[in-house]
Amino acid sequence: MLFSSMFFLWLFLPFVFLFNLLLKPRGQNLFLLFASLFFYAWGEPKYVLLMLVSIFINWGCGLLLQDAGRLHLHKRGVLWTGIVLNLLLLGYFKYLGLFVRSVNHLLRGEALTVPEIALPIGISFFTFQALSYVIDVYRDECEVQKNLFSLALYISFFPQLIAGPIVKYRDVNAQIAKRQITCGKVMEGIRRFIYGLAKKVLISNVLAQSADAIYALDMAEITGGLAWMAALLYTFQIYYDFSGYSDMAIGLGKMFGFDFRENFDYPYLSLSVREFWRRWHISLSTWFREYVYIPLGGNRKGTVRTYVNLGIVFFLTGIWHGAGYNFIFWGLYHGAFSVLERLGLGKLLDRHKITGFIYTFLAVHCGWILFRIESMRQILEFGKRILLPWRYRISHYRIPEFVTGHTVFVLAVAVVGMGVMQKALCGTKLCAKWKNSIPEMLYCMLLLLLCIAALAANTYNPFIYFRF
Repeated sequence: MLFSSMFFLWLFLPFVFLFNLLLKPRGQNLFLLFASLFFYAWGEPKYVLLMLVSIFINWGCGLLLQDAGRLHLHKRGVLWTGIVLNLLLLGYFKYLGLFVRSVNHLLRGEALTVPEIALPIGISFFTFQALSYVIDVYRDECEVQKNLFSLALYISFFPQLIAGPIVKYRDVNAQIAKRQITCGKVMEGIRRFIYGLAKKVLISNVLAQSADAIYALDMAEITGGLAWMAALLYTFQIYYDFSGYSDMAIGLGKMFGFDFRENFDYPYLSLSVREFWRRWHISLSTWFREYVYIPLGGNRKGTVRTYVNLGIVFFLTGIWHGAGYNFIFWGLYHGAFSVLERLGLGKLLDRHKITGFIYTFLAVHCGWILFRIESMRQILEFGKRILLPWRYRISHYRIPEFVTGHTVFVLAVAVVGMGVMQKALCGTKLCAKWKNSIPEMLYCMLLLLLCIAALAANTYNPFIYFRF
C-alpha cells in the first residue's frame, strides 16, 4: 500500500489514526501491530508469514542472548546465528537470482535454472531493523524485549516499514513502552506528511513521467540532449520520491506519538561525495557505519585498511539497493570518490566551495545513471551520450515531445526546493513567522487538495524505493 494512494489517504489512515486515539495506551500497540500487518498484507498477503518468521527469529535471539549464561550458550554464537538467519532470509528472496545468473555466466551456459522469486516489499528495511535489535542487545546497548508484540510492532510499524527510515531499536524502545500523542505533535505530523506527499505527487511523479518516457526509447534514438535531460529529471525524481516518502513516514510517526530521526539533509547542496553520504539516506549510511565500518576497524588500522573498509561498505551499500551488477558498480563508484577525497581531493574541495558543489552534483548526477539502468551495455551507451553529446544528435524525437512547460516549471521548483530556498530563508524573521502560521496552514491545505486532484486525475504513481 502506497502512502500516496487514495485508499491509504481516505480510508486506512483516517480509520487507524482516529481509532488509535480512542484506545488506552496498552491497547494502542496491539492495534497498531495488526494495522501494520494489514498494511503489509494489502500488497502481498503471503509475505506476512515471512515477516512473522523474522519477528520470531529475532525475538528468540534476543531472549537467548539475555539467558546465554544460564543456558550455557556462547553469546557470540547466538549473535552470529541471528545474523546468519536474517541474512539467509534476505539472501534467498533478494539475491538468489543474482547468484544463479553469476554462476551461469562463469560457466558460460545455463547450468542452473534462474529462480523466479518475487521480492517481498521492504525486506531490506525490516531486516536491517531486526539486525540492529539483535546486535544492540548483544552489545548491552538496550534491554531485551520480552514482549513479543512490542518487538513485532518495532519491526512491522507501517510508517517506516517499506521504505524507512531505518530505525534503531534503542531509539524507539522507550516510545514503544510509553509515548504521548499531543495536539502539537499531531499537527506537526500532518504538516510534515503533507509536505512529503507534495514532494512525491506534485514533483517526483511529474518528473518521472518524462524521465521514464525518454529512458524507454530505443538507445539509438536517444541523443546527447535527451540523455542529459533524462538523467537530470531522474536526479530530482529520485530525491523527491525518496525524501518525500521519508517526510511522510516521519510525519506519520509523530501522528502516532513516535519521533523518528531525519533521513535527508538537503544532500544536493553537498560540497563532496563524503558529505553527500552524510546527508543522503542518513539512516542507512549511519547503519553501515555503526554495524559494518567501525567493527571492521574503521580508520583505526592504517590507511590501506581504511580504504578496504570503505570499499566493503560501499559494495554492501550498492548491493543492498538491488540484486544487480549496476547497483554494485554504483556503490563502488561512490566508494572510489570517497577514497579519492581522502587521498587529497577533499582538501582541494574545501578551499573552493563552488568547485566542490559542481563536482559533487555532477558526480552524483552521473552516478544515478548506474542506478537507473540495469543493463551494463546500455549504461555504457548512455554514458557515451552523456560524455560526448555532440556525437549523438540524430533522432526522430526531440526534447519538447517529452518535456512540457509544466515539466520545466516543476523542474525549476525542484531545483529551488532542493535546499536553495531553505538555506536562504533559514534563520530569517520570515521563516520564523511562516512556520505553524495560518498562511502555512492554508498553504498545506492547498497542497493537499492539489495532491488529491493529481492522484484522482492520473494513475501514474511510481515509487522507486518500493522494490528495496
